[in-house]
Amino acid sequence: MSERVFDVVVIGAGPVGENVADRAVQGGLTAAIVEGELVGGECSYWACMPTKALLRPGAALRAARSVPGAREAFGAPLDAEAALHFRDKATSGWDDAGQVSWLDSAGITLVRGHGRIAGARRVEVTTPDGSVETLVARHAVAVCTGTSAVIPDIPGLADASPWTNREAAAVQVVPDRLVIVGGGVVASEFATGFSSLGSHVTMLVRGDALLAANEPFAGELVLDALREEGVDVRTGTSATRIERTADGSLTISLGDAPDAEELHADEILIATGRHPRTDDIGLDSVGLEAGRSLETDDTLRVLGANGTPVGTEDDDPGWLYAVGDVNGRVLLTHQGKYQARAAGDVIAARALGQPVDDAPWGRHVATADHTAVPQVVFTEPEVAAVGITTAQAEREGREVKVVDYDLHNIAGASVTAQGYTGRARLIVDPSTRTVVGATFVGAGVADLLHSATIAVVGEVPIERLWHAVPSYPTLSEVWLRLLEALGRDTA
Repeated sequence: MSERVFDVVVIGAGPVGENVADRAVQGGLTAAIVEGELVGGECSYWACMPTKALLRPGAALRAARSVPGAREAFGAPLDAEAALHFRDKATSGWDDAGQVSWLDSAGITLVRGHGRIAGARRVEVTTPDGSVETLVARHAVAVCTGTSAVIPDIPGLADASPWTNREAAAVQVVPDRLVIVGGGVVASEFATGFSSLGSHVTMLVRGDALLAANEPFAGELVLDALREEGVDVRTGTSATRIERTADGSLTISLGDAPDAEELHADEILIATGRHPRTDDIGLDSVGLEAGRSLETDDTLRVLGANGTPVGTEDDDPGWLYAVGDVNGRVLLTHQGKYQARAAGDVIAARALGQPVDDAPWGRHVATADHTAVPQVVFTEPEVAAVGITTAQAEREGREVKVVDYDLHNIAGASVTAQGYTGRARLIVDPSTRTVVGATFVGAGVADLLHSATIAVVGEVPIERLWHAVPSYPTLSEVWLRLLEALGRDTA
């Protein structure tokens, strides 16, 4: 068994693992990264990039059709074949040569194969030819293996070849009839995308609302828009049995009674949650439980059963890190990359005996995971949110002031689309007079989000926000209207 030594060994070469390794190398260390699939990971090939490419043609067509003058030029339906080709470009045809080239240019060693932790600072890699190579880390091992889709225990589902986000994102033939199980971000985005591509989409939502983690009006506006586009959204509904019939189609039962309603579809997409990829990465070799998220401190060191970082005995700073979705803190690519920058930098600092800036909002911590997570849902309309929601404030017993504004009344909305529909909410902490949460729903609101994120992270006083003058006529004028609704003296 061959053995190589690096300062840092990263398991998982998605965007998170790439950033951990890159920051460590920039900090003066050597790094190897282990990947058993495609370099670039879930985001590049089966999630963020292909899904947004699938959504974009429909969004562009809807935008054009909402403006008189352009509307008259766009009467033809969306070209699904061209849309899929656009998606293929976004994934580089599922070829990771470009990503591998970037690793080379960054001075990061790629090791192809499945990595498993084999004791302190040791990773065994089973390579594609079946041989095993051991990588020894002088300073740190970072687990960046992400998550995979949860497949619920519905009778017949496992034998029905269900789609997850992977099959849906890589679709080559658009199904005539698609059933989507779930009501969260993944389900809602795919419902939007496949409806645009020409599928008849039915959503089975166990709860009574879409996008339940967001402000209620966000899910309500998305639900209305999906139904207007012809999507059959069924809330409070679950599949009880699935059968793939002899002709390849699906029969989905919606109850247990003999006369229970049945749906017929060509494919079924399961979007009911994510599971950390920790089942087969050797966690038992260091006393950790497989199959669970890896709890970390804010510098992303994995915490053991006693609540202290793994490997911190004998004045050691700890050697095991978990970064990105696998730690369960925030399941978003951009937030995982944020964590990765902190983790790569702190690994280098600890290795070289440099000061560690681990105070809140310091260079080496992921403070924003707790209070300032931005997310865009690329449905129609878009949903963009950061910070806490009204429900979260209530759960935490926080006193807040909530102000809403109808985006239809913004001058920028009237020149964006005819009949523009949308809503904005600002949540303010009256004790600090700062914004602690914001939600925008409407066409094109994704570009409003970073200003809200800066306001939350920077704890910008309301008095100072009055001097941040929005350009006219743009959607950003909603900031002025929200401040007016809030009032200069009532926050």
